[in-house]
Amino acid sequence: MTKLSTICYIDNGSQLLLLLRNKKENDYHWGKYISVGGKFEPGETPEECAIREIKEETGLTATKLDLRGFISFPNFQHDGEDWYSFVYRVTDFEGKVNFDSDEGTLYWVDYDQVFEKPTWQGDYIYLDWVLDRSIDYFSAKFVYDEAGQLQTYSVDFNK
Repeated sequence: MTKLSTICYIDNGSQLLLLLRNKKENDYHWGKYISVGGKFEPGETPEECAIREIKEETGLTATKLDLRGFISFPNFQHDGEDWYSFVYRVTDFEGKVNFDSDEGTLYWVDYDQVFEKPTWQGDYIYLDWVLDRSIDYFSAKFVYDEAGQLQTYSVDFNK
């Protein structure tokens, strides 16, 4: 089976809004700082999903989405499903952040500290691509083993 999702990095010009997953029992992302985003609901476009997930998880309204790339994660959560994710950078938004999300706790993290936070190995790799303005678009695949360790990845760039 296939899951469609969004990965949304909210950027205020010097910091990224990251979600520390620390609320749900048996959370596969527990203890990791990740972007906001999530699974598509029936009938949604990628943009509709991103806007809805950002609002639900942060309280912010995204007014412009910058599609940075697309990532596939074969059998990512070891549930027999492949995940396909649209990756956005969001620099235009309105509202006030609700730092205590149902998913975890939100933090504004300075660019130079983002790579010090615990997260998935692949996130450290593709976050560089999200932030690099010389890259117009990327398409990548990240393969993790059952222990959650990155085994391999591949990428194509449109510069």
